[in-house]
Amino acid sequence: MITCYVRYELNPSKLPEFEEYARAWVPLVEKFGGTHHGYYLPHESPNDLAVCLFSFPSLADYEVYRTRSLTDSDCQKAYRMAEDTECIRRYDRFFLRPLETAS
Repeated sequence: MITCYVRYELNPSKLPEFEEYARAWVPLVEKFGGTHHGYYLPHESPNDLAVCLFSFPSLADYEVYRTRSLTDSDCQKAYRMAEDTECIRRYDRFFLRPLETAS
């Protein structure tokens, strides 16, 4: 399993727009076989920071999702909404694997 951790730098005045964007992506990740662990929005932290985590069985499965999302109309709509509203200033993706523990 591979988990993608995405750290967003937001436009703080566009938080409602980002929330709409985030709500759109949860089912889209799941549509392509991933498990979405949720978005985490600013609270007692910098007002321009949000993160999300989602997992796929493998990095290859994630790459299939990324490729298919480029031609999926719902994904394209979400991408355009973020672009049009400028709710995201930048984002960084990190790929993590779970720690295997002995049974």
